[in-house]
Amino acid sequence: MGERVGYAPGVFDLFHVGHLNILRRARAHCDHLIAGVCSDDLVLQLKGRPPVVPLSERLEILRSVRYVDETFVATVNDKVEIWKEVRFDVIFKGDDWLGTDLWTHLENEFAKVGVEVVYFPYTAHTSSTLLRHALDVLTVRTASLAPGERLTEQPLLSDGRRA
Repeated sequence: MGERVGYAPGVFDLFHVGHLNILRRARAHCDHLIAGVCSDDLVLQLKGRPPVVPLSERLEILRSVRYVDETFVATVNDKVEIWKEVRFDVIFKGDDWLGTDLWTHLENEFAKVGVEVVYFPYTAHTSSTLLRHALDVLTVRTASLAPGERLTEQPLLSDGRRA
């Protein structure tokens, strides 16, 4: 029997511990792990906004993670089409996708070609969405400063004023 190839798809924008957890867990379930990274154009198409971190930098980050053996740039969102090119044996995803119409369909399609779908616990306390929201808040706060005024550690009230 040959090497078991795993595929962990994602945007991997604003790399955080949730990403690391998925990659660590994925590597424990395969012999060779490929991190599938959405191209900037695909992120824009899927999310309606570009990633904060450009593709070249996201690739560099992932290539330096010890659990990742290889990276693949995904230019389409169709995981079955990607499988035709990459030929992985198992695909990994956060369990926030478990039971969704998309991933239930993918489980059925992958079963036809012998690909296992493995879900890992989603890291709820941190996500790229939460980090991006925090950056948006900081950007608004910084933009509202008077010339020469510095951002302080004062908490921000719900109406945007500082406490």
